[in-house]
Amino acid sequence: MARRKRRSRRKYKAVIISVILSLTALVGIYVVISFYFDDHFFFRTKINGWRVGGMDLAEAEEKVGDGVEDYLLTVFDRDGGKHHVYGVDIECSYVPDGSVKRLLDRQNPIQWVGAFFNPQGGDVPITMDYKEELIAQAVKDMDCFQEENITEPESARIELGDDGYYIEPEVPGSRLDFESVLAKVKQAVSEGASSVQLTDEDYLSPEYTSESDEIVATMERINGYENAVISYEIKDYEETLGKEQIRDFLVVDGFDVSLQEDKITDYVQMLASKYNTYADVRSFKTSSNDTVEIGGGDYGWIVDKPGEAEQLKADLEAGEPVSREPVYSQRAFVEGKDDIGNTYVEIDYTKQHMWYYENGELVVESDVVTGNINRNNGSPDGVFKIVYKDSPAVLKGEDYESDVTYFMPFAYNVGIHDASWRGGKFGGEIYKSSGSHGCINAPLEVADTIYKNIEVGTPVVAYYREPVELTAENAKISNAYSYKDPENEEEDGQQEPIP
Repeated sequence: MARRKRRSRRKYKAVIISVILSLTALVGIYVVISFYFDDHFFFRTKINGWRVGGMDLAEAEEKVGDGVEDYLLTVFDRDGGKHHVYGVDIECSYVPDGSVKRLLDRQNPIQWVGAFFNPQGGDVPITMDYKEELIAQAVKDMDCFQEENITEPESARIELGDDGYYIEPEVPGSRLDFESVLAKVKQAVSEGASSVQLTDEDYLSPEYTSESDEIVATMERINGYENAVISYEIKDYEETLGKEQIRDFLVVDGFDVSLQEDKITDYVQMLASKYNTYADVRSFKTSSNDTVEIGGGDYGWIVDKPGEAEQLKADLEAGEPVSREPVYSQRAFVEGKDDIGNTYVEIDYTKQHMWYYENGELVVESDVVTGNINRNNGSPDGVFKIVYKDSPAVLKGEDYESDVTYFMPFAYNVGIHDASWRGGKFGGEIYKSSGSHGCINAPLEVADTIYKNIEVGTPVVAYYREPVELTAENAKISNAYSYKDPENEEEDGQQEPIP
């Protein structure tokens, strides 16, 4: 019995020892395997989809780099186009950057058994090297660098269309900056990226865009000129210098906006030709209730062309609408189409009669004696104005000197005055044989009435009912309607209006 017990204890002890030895062997094996995975990847490990289980660092890096020959970089331009750089064309080679080693270092060797149930691994960048000259050529060969596919960038500019000046927007174009694109491609290839996006900074840009200060400022200057609409205050007329006409004055050269002096001169000339009434031939309804045509003289409106041109330019430069009169160098007594109005002196040389109207009412009328036609002293005909009034006055000529109480000149040195030496005889045909040196001789009471009522500037309408030829100096200087230059037989004596 005792022997049987001893035998059982020996057997049990042998089992225990056997188990301990087995466990020790297993631990030893585990430790040995753990040491193995200190520099090898766990079984079932994948990097970038490649199986690298059981491989050391060099083997794993070689495996990860196996796909380099199939490397493809897609370059997207800003319009969504695709362009490719192939790894084989640039002789790519994988250059480990330590990412695979970091994955290996991250392993805990003693946890190798768990890797069977929880596979390890991850993705690492495929950093690569390439041939410089080949990658430059590969970029040059992309479709986006072929001349037939390139649109040059164009700057925004100011154009003149049917509706006026406008900004023609810039054309971005598709001309790429080679160096910028090459740098991006190199970086993408070095990092093993699968794609790269090109942006505006990789393209050559237009020098000026619609928002460029130069474009905006030029357009503002143009608009300023065009906004300076000028409404001329001319009674009985509508005259406006509008946008379209102003636009015709402008010269836009790049960013320089200027006014064309000759176009402004032409416009002012048009104003003068249209609204000057100086020496115009007028249809005048006489006190005898008929109509005569009479021009010449120095009465009427005259646009001051240099002054108007300067004012017009100043208005345009100011850039604001304005309403004003033209700049005149001479004004008529009244405004409007009928610039003689209803206050005037009328002298009918043929009937030797004179009337003075004030606001349409007859103030005084009388027979008169005018210049002696037969002695070439015919009184100047035309439309004139009272230049000044003088009382008393002394009238002097080459062979005479006369004292008068009232003198009202209207045509150079020719005027209306009293003539006591006439002894009260006026009218008829006295002027043909015993007429004046050109002045209008009137009775004292008539001269007195006119003198006391008339204003300087009042129109004087003087006319003949039959053709006459006036050759006296006063007729020439006063621009008489019937003046004829004795040295020019072909000249008709009727002066053209001042334009």
